[in-house]
Amino acid sequence: MKSEDSKPASGFPITRMRRLRYHPAVRSLVRETKLTPSQMILPLFARPGKGLRQPISSMPPHCQLSVDLIAEEAREAAKLGLGGILLFGIPSEKDGCGSDSYSDNGIVQQAIRAAKEAAPDLLVVTDVCFCEYTSHGHCGIVDDHTGRMDVNNDATLEIIAKQVVSHAQAGADMVAPSGMMDGMIGTIRSALDGAGFHHLPIMSYAAKYASSYYGPFREAAESTPQFGDRRAYQMDPAVAAEQALRECELDLAEGADMLMVKPALAYLDIIRAVHEKFPGVPLAAYNVSGEYSMVKAAAEKGWIDERGVALETLTAIARAGAKIIITYWAKDVAKWLA
Repeated sequence: MKSEDSKPASGFPITRMRRLRYHPAVRSLVRETKLTPSQMILPLFARPGKGLRQPISSMPPHCQLSVDLIAEEAREAAKLGLGGILLFGIPSEKDGCGSDSYSDNGIVQQAIRAAKEAAPDLLVVTDVCFCEYTSHGHCGIVDDHTGRMDVNNDATLEIIAKQVVSHAQAGADMVAPSGMMDGMIGTIRSALDGAGFHHLPIMSYAAKYASSYYGPFREAAESTPQFGDRRAYQMDPAVAAEQALRECELDLAEGADMLMVKPALAYLDIIRAVHEKFPGVPLAAYNVSGEYSMVKAAAEKGWIDERGVALETLTAIARAGAKIIITYWAKDVAKWLA
């Protein structure tokens, strides 16, 4: 005679998993992962000019926008209930140290002021890096102090401090450093606090990989390196999650308020690992240009349904643990969900 413990679990026909799927309202009721416009941050690319909408061929219908059109986008983002915008700048002139990035009248500083004037309550986040501003396309000051051309980490920290303070003074609500320089978060926190911006949060690109998915972005930001690549400072895609977790831990210790994983779709395991290791820390993921462009290209061919694939992709990113998603579909998602 079998004991009670040896009895098999009740199965079909008592258990029918389809009962939770048969009706749209039931499916919605039991859905653990739900997307909302307030989770989404829209990247925007500002450039000099007026009434200028320069198409980004690899990312339709996105464009580089003059400052007046950045203001229009900010107003629309606010009306759609988006979580915010993330600003990148393409200056009229570039130099070896990306000086436009920390100029009081630099392109991104102009865009910040225009966006805040147009939509005062909209969260305006700024990318903190130099690749869009430097003549060589790297994320900081380049020299040969190691015997080969490379980004000088510590010299770059000095100009990062200038950049974040200029963004804060222009009205940015949050800064998002993406250069993967060692010590950048501590430098930024010290610079912001020293300038009286103790309240300004830092969203750190803590785990940013040297990814092939960035290709379309480099057209959008005009930031392709003129020599070499960024593998000496961005993370190797083949390393295990432990290195990403160490990067996150160091950034939190230096004063990061939020963490980010970039890219998102090919790094869902990293998003999950960071979420589980630091459950109380707000976690963002960047659904990058290549992830967007692949879907757009396939949809234009009629091979896939853009809306369905985009929403499924973003749901997967959220399900992995990201509460904030930076995505070029942000406005589309708001309209689709409405």
